[in-house]
Amino acid sequence: MAVTIVIPTPLRQFAGGNSEIEVNASTAGDALNELTTEHAELRKHLYNDQNNLRNFINVYVGDEDIRHLDGPATLVKDGETIMIVPSIAGGSSTGAGTLLSPSPVGDRSVPTPFSNEEIARYSRHLILPEVGLEGQRKLKNARVLTIGTGGLGSALGLYLAAAGVGTLGIVDFDVVDESNLQRQIIHGTKDVGRAKIASATDRLLDINPNTKIEAFEKRLTSENALELFKDFDVIVDGTDNFPTRYLVNDASVLTGKPNVYGSIFRFEGQASVFWAEKGACYRCLYPEPPPPGLVPSCAEGGVLGVLPGIVGTIQANEVIKVILGAEGILLNRLLLFDAWKMTFRQLKLHKDPNCPLCGEKATIKELIDYEEFCGLKAPVEEKPTIEEITAKELSNWFNGQVDFQLIDVREPHEYEIARIPNAKLIPLGEIVNRICEIEKGKTTVVQCKGGVRSAKAIGYLKDAGFEGRLINLKGGIGAWSDDVDQSVAKY
Repeated sequence: MAVTIVIPTPLRQFAGGNSEIEVNASTAGDALNELTTEHAELRKHLYNDQNNLRNFINVYVGDEDIRHLDGPATLVKDGETIMIVPSIAGGSSTGAGTLLSPSPVGDRSVPTPFSNEEIARYSRHLILPEVGLEGQRKLKNARVLTIGTGGLGSALGLYLAAAGVGTLGIVDFDVVDESNLQRQIIHGTKDVGRAKIASATDRLLDINPNTKIEAFEKRLTSENALELFKDFDVIVDGTDNFPTRYLVNDASVLTGKPNVYGSIFRFEGQASVFWAEKGACYRCLYPEPPPPGLVPSCAEGGVLGVLPGIVGTIQANEVIKVILGAEGILLNRLLLFDAWKMTFRQLKLHKDPNCPLCGEKATIKELIDYEEFCGLKAPVEEKPTIEEITAKELSNWFNGQVDFQLIDVREPHEYEIARIPNAKLIPLGEIVNRICEIEKGKTTVVQCKGGVRSAKAIGYLKDAGFEGRLINLKGGIGAWSDDVDQSVAKY
């Protein structure tokens, strides 16, 4: 039977760049075996040493997770689609289709009056029977905490303020950079170099001066998350990294709050509502994070500027529905969006009875060290296993002090944007196959945009048996632009 396997963007580099691959198989397990036989490099990213699917990988046949069917033995029909759904840095369901009113949030006991100005401002809501004065009052009484004022946080924050959410809490510790402006529409050119929290506060109050902004200019941590969350009704995850994503989920479950989730990567987005009291949490979907480096950040992998706006407004939509007690929220459903193909898919989620956080015998009772959980925290005594060089040190080598070669492992389109003189372009995905183009007798400096892909390339070369000195350019071409030659464009 011919079935089509959909390959997610982060894993396409291990599948010949293909987005879809057709194989002949009668079960999901057979299909994956056919796939990984043809693309052997992909196997280690899908399976662990015990030959079981990794915990950050879900496989769907139709809209059902095979873990809740017959696992790898799940039968597939001719022409059916199998989707591999990894965590990215996204039918019948409990609560879906059921009116949740009276709303569990935003419904304080004291009546809230509206001024004539507010009635005019919210008039298009007020004439909707599904909202009306009662619903708008719930929005005005609601307290929503958004984590991050970046791409997702920009869109969802603007629409929540415009909708009349009474109190918006915003958490961020970053400053506005020029590279943010392509998608983080809450900030403007005049805000470059300014604290995001200040820029966002001004913009939100300009949208709606009736909304109270509670700004927290700090990093969300295991030490402050529970205290921050306890006074809010709904938590919105606008983060861009796995440690904070698991922290937001765990703190939401421990404080009993609904977590409106969104994530993006290049052209793809995910959205859901995780609410442990009514269904699955994020750990039910992805018990463990992917290994460091598998899913690039937006700075490394890029992101279509409008994508976080689309996903962020979907999040805002779900927050409003949660507050109103509306039917059809994204509870126990994962929404997948591909902006390039302009397609939406819905997948069913199931609460995992063995989930260590929200399952029947939960073992996680407090917040943990999420950097360590995600494999990003090296032991203090551990020394770097890869030799590094700074941009300034490398610039001295160009004066003839050292006989070396510079290998650039970025993509060709990045090489066109900016390059370091005399760098030879060999993209990361081709580095092993083109190993013969690297002179063994010379010291080899490897560079990329920020130092992540180049470190990975060095690992690949060592595994392939390359003999010679390999050095990673710390901070990549970005550091070269900052510390050596500012005429080299940053992107």
